[in-house]
Amino acid sequence: MEMTAFFLNQLEREMAASRKVLAEVPEGKNGFKPHERSMEMGYLAALVAQMPAWVAMMIATEELDLADKATSGQFQAKASESKEALMKLAEESYAKAKEALQGTDEERLKGTWSFKMGGKVLNSGPRTAQIADAFTHLAHHRGQLTVYLRLNEAKVPAIYGPSADEKVA
Repeated sequence: MEMTAFFLNQLEREMAASRKVLAEVPEGKNGFKPHERSMEMGYLAALVAQMPAWVAMMIATEELDLADKATSGQFQAKASESKEALMKLAEESYAKAKEALQGTDEERLKGTWSFKMGGKVLNSGPRTAQIADAFTHLAHHRGQLTVYLRLNEAKVPAIYGPSADEKVA
């Protein structure tokens, strides 16, 4: 299987899970955080909605330096004021990732992509590995968001298997 096909399949599966979780984010609770060092729920939900667009950015660029505000600012998540806006952000991010994957080739995916902070390389390697890491990172933050849902008495949907709120037949 080509990597583009592999990542398109991964994108579909992860977006299905993210849509289910994002649909349960309660409105009016953007400022909630379970601990003083935790992210606010609105930021975390926007991050989960926006992360698929990272795939498009990784395909289009050679690197991301978080200290470069001109570039990194467009990847800074901002809480959505409504569930409708949050879901729209998720769908736009998905569309960007899908279009980028459909428009790239195996050679581009084999190329190097780097993640930096102030010029210091934090992570660098083949785009295939970096994109795989982005999907893992998405799953991590989506998992965090399910904890926030539970703490706010919202339904936690089944993702990779049943949840206490949603059985899988």
